[in-house]
Amino acid sequence: MASEFISNKKQIFDIWAPSYDWLLPSVFYQTIHKRLLEFVDLPPHPNVLDLGCGTGRLLERLAAKFPDLRGTGLDLSSEMLRVARRNNRHRPRLIYVEGKAESLPFAEGQFNAVFNTISFLHYLEPQQIFSEVARVLSPGGCFYLVDTTLKSKSEVQITMGSLGKVRFYSPNQREVMGAAVGLDCVGHYYLLGPVLLTVFAKK
Repeated sequence: MASEFISNKKQIFDIWAPSYDWLLPSVFYQTIHKRLLEFVDLPPHPNVLDLGCGTGRLLERLAAKFPDLRGTGLDLSSEMLRVARRNNRHRPRLIYVEGKAESLPFAEGQFNAVFNTISFLHYLEPQQIFSEVARVLSPGGCFYLVDTTLKSKSEVQITMGSLGKVRFYSPNQREVMGAAVGLDCVGHYYLLGPVLLTVFAKK
């Protein structure tokens, strides 16, 4: 069931990849990224991870703002990563890796910050994602989670055409998942409409 779900999502994003940066999501993400960057606070020479990095636009923007930043983008879609590598203007500071957010191929405490932008809604095992994020974050590191939220006390599942089922979580649900793995909620910030940034810090 889970492997079929992941395979279907991968196929959808593989198909979208060649034209993804020309579509409406590109304009939407540009606005989200610009507002997200206002809240990002990184130490000198940061090493960061972008989960569900897609075509690499957020990492490109982070690398432009923080000249000493090193970043890794991880995505399920090999085609999205192909586009990201082709457009990588910050080699060798940025690299792109194919993999699953549920089982990150990285060492404990490897990153100063982890970003996840409009992809948390796709995950079947959200608590496992939090566990993996907490594992790869260094002490004092931050997790920047950006996704659509709903003012519901329980998660809401919606079927969205070719994307299949996606799930949305309230601010409180995010806090509970973070607390379960030792991530403290620093704050919630609405970036655009119902798109909410939640910042977590590792104890």
